[in-house]
Amino acid sequence: MAFLVFQLQGPLAAWGEPAVGEYRGSADYPGESAVIGLLGAALGIRRDEEVAHAALRTGYGFAVGVQSTGRLLRDYHTAQVPGRSTLKDRPHATRRDELAVPKHELNTILSTRDYRQDAACLVAVQAFDNAPHSLDELAKYLRCPRFVLYLGRKSCPPAAPLFPQLLDAPSAREAFDKYRAKLEVLRSAHKDRWGQAALEEIGPVERIAWGDKIESGVAPDLSTPRKDRLIRRKGWQFGDRVEHVAMLDKGD
Repeated sequence: MAFLVFQLQGPLAAWGEPAVGEYRGSADYPGESAVIGLLGAALGIRRDEEVAHAALRTGYGFAVGVQSTGRLLRDYHTAQVPGRSTLKDRPHATRRDELAVPKHELNTILSTRDYRQDAACLVAVQAFDNAPHSLDELAKYLRCPRFVLYLGRKSCPPAAPLFPQLLDAPSAREAFDKYRAKLEVLRSAHKDRWGQAALEEIGPVERIAWGDKIESGVAPDLSTPRKDRLIRRKGWQFGDRVEHVAMLDKGD
Protein backbone atom coordinates (compact mmCIF):
# COMPACT_ATOMS: atom_id res chain seq x y z
CA MET A 1 0.00 0.00 0.00
CA ALA A 2 1.41 3.39 -1.02
CA PHE A 3 1.53 6.35 1.35
CA LEU A 4 2.81 9.88 0.93
CA VAL A 5 4.34 11.03 4.23
CA PHE A 6 5.61 14.53 5.04
CA GLN A 7 6.49 16.53 8.15
CA LEU A 8 5.04 19.72 9.60
CA GLN A 9 7.00 21.63 12.23
CA GLY A 10 7.54 25.25 13.08
CA PRO A 11 8.02 27.76 15.90
CA LEU A 12 4.32 28.67 15.59
CA ALA A 13 1.29 26.82 14.26
CA ALA A 14 -2.43 27.53 14.48
CA TRP A 15 -4.86 24.75 13.61
CA GLY A 16 -8.23 26.47 13.62
CA GLU A 17 -11.16 25.26 15.66
CA PRO A 18 -14.77 26.51 15.40
CA ALA A 19 -14.62 30.23 16.19
CA VAL A 20 -17.02 31.72 18.72
CA GLY A 21 -17.15 35.50 19.05
CA GLU A 22 -13.73 37.11 19.36
CA TYR A 23 -11.90 33.93 20.38
CA ARG A 24 -9.89 32.01 17.76
CA GLY A 25 -8.65 28.75 19.24
CA SER A 26 -6.18 26.20 17.93
CA ALA A 27 -6.29 22.41 17.97
CA ASP A 28 -3.24 20.43 19.08
CA TYR A 29 -2.63 19.11 15.56
CA PRO A 30 -3.94 19.67 12.01
CA GLY A 31 -7.27 18.21 11.01
CA GLU A 32 -8.51 17.06 7.64
CA SER A 33 -9.44 20.53 6.35
CA ALA A 34 -5.99 21.89 7.28
CA VAL A 35 -4.23 19.12 5.35
CA ILE A 36 -6.53 19.64 2.34
CA GLY A 37 -5.79 23.37 2.46
CA LEU A 38 -2.06 22.70 2.54
CA LEU A 39 -2.25 20.33 -0.43
CA GLY A 40 -4.47 22.79 -2.28
CA ALA A 41 -1.97 25.60 -1.76
CA ALA A 42 0.88 23.42 -2.98
CA LEU A 43 -1.12 22.55 -6.12
CA GLY A 44 -2.11 26.17 -6.72
CA ILE A 45 -5.84 25.66 -6.08
CA ARG A 46 -7.59 28.92 -5.20
CA ARG A 47 -10.18 29.23 -2.45
CA ASP A 48 -13.08 29.67 -4.86
CA GLU A 49 -12.29 26.45 -6.78
CA GLU A 50 -14.77 24.39 -4.79
CA VAL A 51 -14.85 21.40 -7.15
CA ALA A 52 -11.07 20.97 -6.88
CA HIS A 53 -11.23 21.16 -3.08
CA ALA A 54 -14.06 18.62 -2.99
CA ALA A 55 -11.97 16.27 -5.15
CA LEU A 56 -9.13 16.48 -2.62
CA ARG A 57 -11.55 15.71 0.21
CA THR A 58 -13.04 12.62 -1.42
CA GLY A 59 -9.95 11.36 -3.23
CA TYR A 60 -7.62 10.80 -0.27
CA GLY A 61 -7.47 9.50 3.28
CA PHE A 62 -5.38 11.28 5.91
CA ALA A 63 -3.66 10.33 9.16
CA VAL A 64 -1.68 12.61 11.46
CA GLY A 65 1.13 11.28 13.64
CA VAL A 66 1.56 13.74 16.50
CA GLN A 67 5.14 14.05 17.73
CA SER A 68 4.65 17.15 19.89
CA THR A 69 1.63 19.35 20.53
CA GLY A 70 3.98 22.15 21.61
CA ARG A 71 3.08 24.85 24.13
CA LEU A 72 0.11 27.18 24.10
CA LEU A 73 0.67 30.83 23.16
CA ARG A 74 -2.31 33.19 23.47
CA ASP A 75 -2.19 36.47 21.57
CA TYR A 76 -4.35 39.56 22.13
CA HIS A 77 -4.84 40.68 18.54
CA THR A 78 -6.04 43.96 17.03
CA ALA A 79 -6.63 44.72 13.37
CA GLN A 80 -8.08 47.53 11.29
CA VAL A 81 -10.78 46.74 8.75
CA PRO A 82 -13.26 48.84 6.77
CA GLY A 83 -16.96 48.26 7.27
CA ARG A 84 -18.96 46.11 4.88
CA SER A 85 -20.75 49.12 3.40
CA THR A 86 -17.38 50.74 2.65
CA LEU A 87 -16.16 47.65 0.77
CA LYS A 88 -19.40 47.18 -1.17
CA ASP A 89 -18.72 47.22 -4.93
CA ARG A 90 -15.07 48.00 -4.25
CA PRO A 91 -12.47 45.46 -5.53
CA HIS A 92 -10.05 44.41 -2.79
CA ALA A 93 -7.85 41.54 -3.88
CA THR A 94 -5.12 42.37 -1.34
CA ARG A 95 -4.85 43.70 2.19
CA ARG A 96 -3.43 46.92 0.73
CA ASP A 97 -6.58 47.34 -1.40
CA GLU A 98 -8.73 46.72 1.66
CA LEU A 99 -7.03 49.49 3.65
CA ALA A 100 -7.01 52.01 0.78
CA VAL A 101 -9.95 53.93 2.23
CA PRO A 102 -10.12 57.11 4.29
CA LYS A 103 -8.89 56.52 7.84
CA HIS A 104 -12.18 57.53 9.40
CA GLU A 105 -13.85 54.59 7.62
CA LEU A 106 -11.57 52.03 9.30
CA ASN A 107 -12.75 50.13 12.37
CA THR A 108 -10.64 48.33 14.97
CA ILE A 109 -11.57 44.74 15.76
CA LEU A 110 -10.24 42.79 18.74
CA SER A 111 -9.69 39.07 19.04
CA THR A 112 -7.82 36.50 21.12
CA ARG A 113 -5.86 33.99 19.04
CA ASP A 114 -4.19 30.78 20.14
CA TYR A 115 -1.00 29.34 18.68
CA ARG A 116 1.01 26.18 19.33
CA GLN A 117 4.73 26.76 19.91
CA ASP A 118 7.29 24.20 18.64
CA ALA A 119 4.66 21.67 17.59
CA ALA A 120 5.60 18.85 15.21
CA CYS A 121 3.74 16.10 13.40
CA LEU A 122 3.84 13.76 10.43
CA VAL A 123 1.05 13.48 7.85
CA ALA A 124 0.27 10.34 5.85
CA VAL A 125 -1.84 10.53 2.68
CA GLN A 126 -3.45 7.51 1.04
CA ALA A 127 -4.89 7.86 -2.49
CA PHE A 128 -8.17 6.27 -3.58
CA ASP A 129 -9.32 5.28 -7.06
CA ASN A 130 -10.95 8.68 -7.62
CA ALA A 131 -7.89 10.70 -6.51
CA PRO A 132 -7.41 13.73 -8.80
CA HIS A 133 -3.61 13.61 -8.50
CA SER A 134 -1.12 10.80 -7.98
CA LEU A 135 0.85 10.71 -4.73
CA ASP A 136 3.99 11.33 -6.77
CA GLU A 137 2.45 14.52 -8.16
CA LEU A 138 1.46 15.68 -4.67
CA ALA A 139 5.03 15.09 -3.48
CA LYS A 140 6.37 17.12 -6.40
CA TYR A 141 4.26 20.14 -5.51
CA LEU A 142 4.96 19.87 -1.79
CA ARG A 143 8.65 20.21 -2.70
CA CYS A 144 8.00 23.16 -5.03
CA PRO A 145 4.59 24.62 -4.06
CA ARG A 146 2.76 27.07 -6.28
CA PHE A 147 1.48 29.09 -3.31
CA VAL A 148 3.32 29.80 -0.06
CA LEU A 149 2.71 27.09 2.55
CA TYR A 150 2.04 27.90 6.19
CA LEU A 151 0.92 26.08 9.32
CA GLY A 152 -2.62 27.32 9.68
CA ARG A 153 -2.00 31.08 9.51
CA LYS A 154 0.19 33.22 7.28
CA SER A 155 2.30 34.17 10.30
CA CYS A 156 3.25 30.49 10.81
CA PRO A 157 5.73 29.35 8.13
CA PRO A 158 7.25 25.85 8.32
CA ALA A 159 10.65 25.74 10.04
CA ALA A 160 11.90 22.79 7.97
CA PRO A 161 11.29 21.39 4.49
CA LEU A 162 8.24 19.15 4.34
CA PHE A 163 10.46 16.38 2.91
CA PRO A 164 7.63 14.39 1.24
CA GLN A 165 8.40 10.71 0.71
CA LEU A 166 6.52 7.92 -1.07
CA LEU A 167 6.58 4.81 1.09
CA ASP A 168 5.14 1.34 0.74
CA ALA A 169 3.64 0.12 4.02
CA PRO A 170 0.60 -1.87 5.19
CA SER A 171 -0.63 1.01 7.37
CA ALA A 172 -0.10 4.66 8.24
CA ARG A 173 1.59 3.72 11.50
CA GLU A 174 4.23 1.64 9.74
CA ALA A 175 4.62 4.36 7.11
CA PHE A 176 5.42 6.80 9.94
CA ASP A 177 8.01 4.36 11.32
CA LYS A 178 9.67 4.03 7.91
CA TYR A 179 9.69 7.79 7.44
CA ARG A 180 11.30 8.42 10.82
CA ALA A 181 13.93 5.74 10.12
CA LYS A 182 14.75 7.39 6.78
CA LEU A 183 15.09 10.79 8.43
CA GLU A 184 17.34 9.34 11.12
CA VAL A 185 19.69 7.88 8.50
CA LEU A 186 19.99 11.28 6.84
CA ARG A 187 20.41 13.05 10.18
CA SER A 188 23.21 10.69 11.26
CA ALA A 189 25.00 11.14 7.92
CA HIS A 190 25.40 14.89 8.43
CA LYS A 191 27.81 15.78 11.22
CA ASP A 192 29.14 19.10 12.41
CA ARG A 193 32.85 19.73 12.97
CA TRP A 194 32.65 18.15 16.42
CA GLY A 195 31.24 14.91 15.01
CA GLN A 196 27.72 15.50 16.31
CA ALA A 197 24.56 15.23 14.23
CA ALA A 198 23.74 18.66 12.89
CA LEU A 199 19.97 18.30 13.31
CA GLU A 200 17.84 17.60 16.37
CA GLU A 201 16.67 14.09 17.19
CA ILE A 202 13.47 13.00 15.50
CA GLY A 203 10.69 12.77 18.04
CA PRO A 204 8.56 9.63 18.36
CA VAL A 205 4.92 9.58 17.29
CA GLU A 206 2.92 9.82 20.49
CA ARG A 207 -0.57 9.57 19.02
CA ILE A 208 -2.21 8.98 15.66
CA ALA A 209 -5.42 10.66 14.49
CA TRP A 210 -7.19 9.51 11.34
CA GLY A 211 -10.49 9.44 9.48
CA ASP A 212 -12.67 6.53 8.45
CA LYS A 213 -11.14 5.94 5.03
CA ILE A 214 -7.46 5.33 5.79
CA GLU A 215 -5.72 2.20 7.06
CA SER A 216 -4.19 3.37 10.35
CA GLY A 217 -2.70 0.12 11.69
CA VAL A 218 -3.87 0.82 15.26
CA ALA A 219 -7.09 0.44 17.22
CA PRO A 220 -8.71 3.70 18.34
CA ASP A 221 -8.75 4.71 21.99
CA LEU A 222 -11.26 7.43 21.19
CA SER A 223 -13.65 8.19 18.32
CA THR A 224 -15.29 11.60 18.37
CA PRO A 225 -16.91 14.12 16.01
CA ARG A 226 -14.69 16.93 14.73
CA LYS A 227 -16.01 19.87 12.72
CA ASP A 228 -13.35 20.03 10.03
CA ARG A 229 -14.94 18.33 7.02
CA LEU A 230 -14.55 20.86 4.24
CA ILE A 231 -17.82 21.96 2.62
CA ARG A 232 -17.06 25.37 1.09
CA ARG A 233 -13.55 26.75 1.49
CA LYS A 234 -14.37 30.25 0.28
CA GLY A 235 -17.35 30.50 2.63
CA TRP A 236 -15.48 28.93 5.59
CA GLN A 237 -18.15 26.25 5.92
CA PHE A 238 -17.24 22.97 7.62
CA GLY A 239 -19.20 19.90 8.65
CA ASP A 240 -18.72 17.09 11.15
CA ARG A 241 -16.73 13.92 10.56
CA VAL A 242 -15.65 11.13 12.90
CA GLU A 243 -12.00 11.28 13.95
CA HIS A 244 -10.29 8.30 15.58
CA VAL A 245 -7.36 8.78 17.96
CA ALA A 246 -4.93 6.20 19.34
CA MET A 247 -2.37 6.94 22.05
CA LEU A 248 1.01 5.24 21.56
CA ASP A 249 3.71 4.36 24.06
CA LYS A 250 6.79 6.55 23.53
CA GLY A 251 8.85 3.42 23.14
CA ASP A 252 6.76 2.23 20.15
